[in-house]
Amino acid sequence: MVVDHAEACSVHGGAAGGESSAPAIELQQVWLGWRDRVAVRDACGAFPQGTLTALVGPNGAGKSTLIKALTGRLSPIRGHIRIEPELGRSLACLPQTAELDLDFPISTFDLVALGAWHRVGAWKGLDGGGRDAVESALHAVGLSGFGHQPVNTLSGGQLRRALFARLMLRDARVILLDEPFAAVDRATTEDLLILLHQWHEEGRTVIAVLHDLDMVRHHFPESLLLAGQVVDWGPSDRVLNTANLHLARHLCAGGLS
Repeated sequence: MVVDHAEACSVHGGAAGGESSAPAIELQQVWLGWRDRVAVRDACGAFPQGTLTALVGPNGAGKSTLIKALTGRLSPIRGHIRIEPELGRSLACLPQTAELDLDFPISTFDLVALGAWHRVGAWKGLDGGGRDAVESALHAVGLSGFGHQPVNTLSGGQLRRALFARLMLRDARVILLDEPFAAVDRATTEDLLILLHQWHEEGRTVIAVLHDLDMVRHHFPESLLLAGQVVDWGPSDRVLNTANLHLARHLCAGGLS
């Protein structure tokens, strides 16, 4: 069902500091779930192009469900998700590690090279420039010399670095990250945050599911606070106030990490 966003929704989202930008993604009265369970209800708002947004909320708030819907892996029960057509063709997602099959015998180099499939195709090998791009991405994430190492021998932090390198090869304009810093060490987190800020400075739209609210306050200008519904959406210093967080915990009968 497609609804009129301007009439039906109380618009949330927006660039920090009151700046406005064309929306990369709009949620128009979106309901998400499966079978008889509703995970997100009546979500309205927009992610403006070029914004850096943290998706936060208690366990069970619907954060990963929303990421699945934004990537097209889950269709809304009701409502409509509108992605700017040109950006929709340039969207990449980093899933949770638990969703990855690490048993397939593949090298770290080949994992990163998968990011270029949309340009070269599944059956066409990388040319010299493509191989240089993979090596450059590995270097950028601190994995120089790891190209020949099997993926299933990497540590958790090394795997996250490799997946970020794959995103670099994807060169997407919209980047979705589902718990990108889960179970990795502080040094890896700090290095990957630098890369994430570089993407933001390049004008890419970045949306990340996060649990560390201190990290959000320091590194993410925008936040969408979910608790089965949109609690608040906008500048992080406004969204992450005590009253909003208490309401989110109450709605989900859980707690924020």
